[in-house]
Amino acid sequence: MKLHEYQSKALLRDHGVAVPEGHVAATAEEAAAFAAKLFEGGSARVAVKAQVHAGGRGKGGGIKLAASAQEAAEFAASMLGSRLVTPQTGVDGVAVHKVYIEAGADIANELYVALTLDRSQRCPVVIASAEGGMDIEEVAASNPDAILREHCAPGWGLRPFQATRLAYRLGLSGKAARGVASTMVKLARAYRELDASLAEINPLVITGDDGVVALDAKFDIDDNAIYRHPALAALRDSSEEDPLEMEAAEHNLSYVALDGTVGCMVNGAGLAMGTMDEISNAGGFPANFLDVGGGASVERVANAFRILMKGERVSAVLINIFGGIVRCDRVANGVIEALDTVAVEVPIVVRLQGTNAEEGREILRQSDVEFIVAETLHEAAEKAVAAAGGGAA
Repeated sequence: MKLHEYQSKALLRDHGVAVPEGHVAATAEEAAAFAAKLFEGGSARVAVKAQVHAGGRGKGGGIKLAASAQEAAEFAASMLGSRLVTPQTGVDGVAVHKVYIEAGADIANELYVALTLDRSQRCPVVIASAEGGMDIEEVAASNPDAILREHCAPGWGLRPFQATRLAYRLGLSGKAARGVASTMVKLARAYRELDASLAEINPLVITGDDGVVALDAKFDIDDNAIYRHPALAALRDSSEEDPLEMEAAEHNLSYVALDGTVGCMVNGAGLAMGTMDEISNAGGFPANFLDVGGGASVERVANAFRILMKGERVSAVLINIFGGIVRCDRVANGVIEALDTVAVEVPIVVRLQGTNAEEGREILRQSDVEFIVAETLHEAAEKAVAAAGGGAA
């Protein structure tokens, strides 16, 4: 679950990290009122920031600096209700429903600091760079040596000596080094306590007097841990999420929408990834990742079909089921029964392997539904791509 900047900054503030004063606004009038308060408090400039779940907002015009409350209102009015296009949104962009009005900062230097999970080392890792800001992705690609890493021992988190060492490796010293080290320790604590999968500050700003302030923030919370954090669950912004992914979650299906034409229905995440690879190898493009789980019951298959058929570009469906715990003949009967309740008007390719696989394939061949039956995954992928109108035949 992704959080907005204003929500992430509230969490950082709760964990002792310095953030600029700011207010979230849903109208231009609210933006003007909040901006006026900030100017009265001594701010020379006020930032107006579109609140969307995407990075690169500055490049897309989603962050603007206002010199007056009236200008802040004008910027807010131009953003609210518009679709912001950034390098992370795709060409369609995302709708802007809220803006964040924030006091300007005295920026002397910009850093990048984040925590995420290093699966290869099975522990969290702090990622930092002295070159923070909008172009951090380009820095990582063109100058990987500028990206520093410090792993956190499980159970211990980021130790103060590690944070201090990392601050000095960033070229800092004195008050600035101490402030950055302290901020990294607090960020690591927030990452752990909130069950985050990502905690990011970009940029982490060093001010003219060597103060340290989080000028932007991002938290991604592990969906599997949300039950432990009801207050965080209440922060979910459904308007920022794919409606099909939300519908799938309601039915306990793992679904991720993609841009291809071959809809995938598979039992098992690893098998689903392999299926998507085979579709690509056959010259096609998967329309989704969809794991129906080990049981592949009639209800789950029916719900999966409903979701797949809502995909605008789906031209064929590939069902790839391994019968381990569940028998393939039961899966075959379940698929046929599910199709009695869901209209599927595209070709359906089915590959069954495992327990009673041949019996399952024969049930499909004898049914009134015109299935395209395959025995191997490679064969199934090629047939699905061909049925979708492209790739190998």
